[in-house]
Amino acid sequence: MKKILLIFVLILSTTIQAQSYKFKISGTIKSDKEKTPIEAATIHLEKEKDSTVLSYTISDDKGFFSLEGKVYSKKVKLFISFIGMDEYSKPIILTKDANIDLGTIALKEESNLLNEVVIKSRAPITIKKDTLEFNVKSFKTKKDANVEDLLKKLPGVEVDEQGQITVNGKAVNKILVNGKPFFGNDPTIATKNLTKEIIEKVQITDTKSKSEAFSGEKGDANNKTINLTIKEENNKGWFGRVAAGGGTDERYEAATIVNRFDNNTRFSVLAGTNNINSPGFSFGEITKMFGNSNNVSFFGNGQFSVGGRNFGGGQGIITSRTGGATYADEYGNGVDLNANYFYSGSNSENLNRSNREYTVQVQDQNNPGQTRELRYFTNSNSNSTTENDNHSFDTDLDIEIDSTFLINVTPRFTFNDRSSSFTQSDESLDENRVLTNRFTSSAVSNAEAKNFQNTIDITKRFGSKGGFIKASITNQIDQTEGEDFNNSTIETFGTNANTEIRDQKTDITSDLNGFRTRLSYRQPIIAKKLFVNLNYRYRIDERTRVESTFDFDNTTQDFTNFNTDLSTNFTFNDITKTPLVGITYDTKSFNLDFDIGQTMRTLENQDILRPNLSLNKDFNNVTIDANMRYRFPSKARVYIGYNLDNNAPGITQLQPFTDVSNPSNIVSGNPNLKPSQDHRIFANFNKYNWQKRTGFFFWGGANFINNQIVNKTTIGDDLVRTTTYVNADGIYSYYGGGSYNRGIKLDSASTFNIRTGLRFNGSKSINILNEIENVTKTNSITPRIGFEFNWKKKIVITPNYEVAFTNTRFNVNNIADQNFTRHSLRIRTRTNVPKKLEWRNDIRYTFNPNVIGFNRSAWFWNSTLAYSILKDKGTITLKAYDVLNQNTNAQRSVVGNYIEDSESTVLQQYFMLGFSWKFNSLGKKGEVRNYDFD
Repeated sequence: MKKILLIFVLILSTTIQAQSYKFKISGTIKSDKEKTPIEAATIHLEKEKDSTVLSYTISDDKGFFSLEGKVYSKKVKLFISFIGMDEYSKPIILTKDANIDLGTIALKEESNLLNEVVIKSRAPITIKKDTLEFNVKSFKTKKDANVEDLLKKLPGVEVDEQGQITVNGKAVNKILVNGKPFFGNDPTIATKNLTKEIIEKVQITDTKSKSEAFSGEKGDANNKTINLTIKEENNKGWFGRVAAGGGTDERYEAATIVNRFDNNTRFSVLAGTNNINSPGFSFGEITKMFGNSNNVSFFGNGQFSVGGRNFGGGQGIITSRTGGATYADEYGNGVDLNANYFYSGSNSENLNRSNREYTVQVQDQNNPGQTRELRYFTNSNSNSTTENDNHSFDTDLDIEIDSTFLINVTPRFTFNDRSSSFTQSDESLDENRVLTNRFTSSAVSNAEAKNFQNTIDITKRFGSKGGFIKASITNQIDQTEGEDFNNSTIETFGTNANTEIRDQKTDITSDLNGFRTRLSYRQPIIAKKLFVNLNYRYRIDERTRVESTFDFDNTTQDFTNFNTDLSTNFTFNDITKTPLVGITYDTKSFNLDFDIGQTMRTLENQDILRPNLSLNKDFNNVTIDANMRYRFPSKARVYIGYNLDNNAPGITQLQPFTDVSNPSNIVSGNPNLKPSQDHRIFANFNKYNWQKRTGFFFWGGANFINNQIVNKTTIGDDLVRTTTYVNADGIYSYYGGGSYNRGIKLDSASTFNIRTGLRFNGSKSINILNEIENVTKTNSITPRIGFEFNWKKKIVITPNYEVAFTNTRFNVNNIADQNFTRHSLRIRTRTNVPKKLEWRNDIRYTFNPNVIGFNRSAWFWNSTLAYSILKDKGTITLKAYDVLNQNTNAQRSVVGNYIEDSESTVLQQYFMLGFSWKFNSLGKKGEVRNYDFD
């Protein structure tokens, strides 16, 4: 029997091998008219039978291309395309180990340029000046794929576990749909809720503001924008999804999104609620089955924000509620409107405990001029609940007066209602672990905040050489009202034992009136290449803050005794004027921007309660902003920048007011502080080799700060701290890293990807304790490696491993250096056997050998089964969260002069059964379209 089985396996493997064709097709592409090499032409190979894309690449700067791989189709067809040229095609019959050299291929100028007939490109990738365009139909995904699934298939594009997108290592900070925002500038709503089936093209460019795009300026080289173009036939109709689920431990989730597209008119609404730490509007019920992954990681804290919107505002387990609507339309010629409303509400509960070990140097009272080591310990336990409701409304209105004149108006309004309760117990122990002092507190707070901000951008181009004049005006109004109730007890033990009880109410009002403007003028010296820039920036922020604290009066049984020491009443003005002059040199491959100016800043503070503490300070400093970008002929890009900023001290750091609200740490300002000087340098380099499917990305930067404002603290024998602020030199931080990605095509349907990388960072910080300068230097390096094996979309296995090494050194000799190691392993799997059943697993293991007092290691396993029904319009899911019931977020950190071990509440094990249904009437027949290229 074993022999028969062995013979059968050998015959089967021989048959499979006989059906595969290994090939290498190469050639050089030139223009027929000018005989010059054509760079970035797209070359792709299709099955002759059903036009399935088998492989693709682009030509290099010499016009050369090489297409390699293995397919199971003998008859194939080669296509070559380039903007402005006629498409070239050639049928090819493959043989085993085919090595085909096509020699020189001449492309002719497009014959349809003067005709009305538009021929749509079939190429998987097209490069148009500064835009990289992908043809969606060329990239295989599962049938139920959303945009995020699609982006993961595009070369050079990566989507991490939080949904953050990078293109060749550069972050994507904006996603547009047909050139317009979708629910504001929140990328995740578009990527997780729009399905691949309605998208025709994915276009990637450097991020630009409306004004920059209109004036023809270069965009942000460090950030990317993705524009999703809807198929013309799919741009009218309704589509959306509804999903709900319930599980053990009273866990639940529900969400819906409904979209109406009608050419230029677009309207969408969404709503959701859950108690599993999820934003609530994600429909990736398999890939995003557990909400924001920060909240399930070993170091998460249950707090998250999406697209700049804050969810929870607390830690631990969060119950969230979301709702919103977006509307976009065009009115006549040149008027474009986009409006968004969004509501986010949440309740959170969290228990936190932490242990700290302090080591400081103090003056030895028995030996003048000598120091001694002081070690003490603190233990802290807290319990908090928070309720937060946030409403935001924003509008983006473009008015194009003519082809040279644009006005952009963006008003935004936000209303926030927040309430919280908090209990805390802290205790300090001396080096013999004898209790020295104890602080217990319970607090309740309520606050309402309103914010209005409006920006008007005016851009006017003149001439044909690239000149323009721009003006930007922004006004901002913030209003906050609230009240805090605090009941606390402070106990000091030892020879001077003392107990202080506080029972207080504080009424708080805070207002901000801000105005800022920027004027820009660009004069061309060499048409569209060399420019002189003149800029002027002005900003004024006027803040008023009143905190009126009242002690409880036992006689009146009310909070009627005004406490001057714990109250404030002041008006603070921050005025900044910055004239700048600079140059810009811009060509296809090289860009240089250099600006230098003078920042003149005035800080004015009028203290109503303490007139003697009012102050007026002027600061004048040079500011520099320089950036250089270069694009090599090999398509590699390098970006280098330098900035010099001067940061004035804050009002609380300058004003010599003594803050005694925390009796264990009394803080006062220093009116003699100088502004800090921050020198920032940064650089990155990236290259993607289309021929070999490899990508490189390196980045690095450093900050060097003089006159950094640091804490100066005195600690007494009772462990009570008195803190002020001073300037210090020599503080720095640095960061950097690199990544290498390699895609290996095993055959036309199977791939193996390798991802390796390394991050490093370090810093030097200073604080002064009992007149002794404490210097802490921290260095960290984190190598990582990951793989992805994809077998015909039926089995996908993705393991990733990283280890972080951290070293912290102190200048005080008797404080031992600290070394920490953290190991992280993550394995994700997906199987689609049978076709309608999808099984996903997410397994993570973390080991913290240096943590004391908490779990050092834990396995974290999530699993989901999803079965498609109703012709793939419906999906039944069974989720298992934290299968092994080991989720934890214990961690150790080194901050300044202490080591801390901490952990807080995390979401525990649950199982959930869910159902989702999608509908789609886009297109002529209204059916759901599924593109499957298996």
